[in-house]
Amino acid sequence: MDVLRGDDNALVRPYLVADELRLRRQRRRALWLAVHGLDVGSRVIHGMKVA
Repeated sequence: MDVLRGDDNALVRPYLVADELRLRRQRRRALWLAVHGLDVGSRVIHGMKVA
């Protein structure tokens, strides 16, 4: 009988994948808008609050 190891198993919780896709979409949208002159990005950059 083979032993299942966690490293060999590619199961990922669906809510983790959905959350990562949502964050990626937000980053892409913010970048696209920044290219067109609109600032909608984060108000915290490298741990410092910006105006």
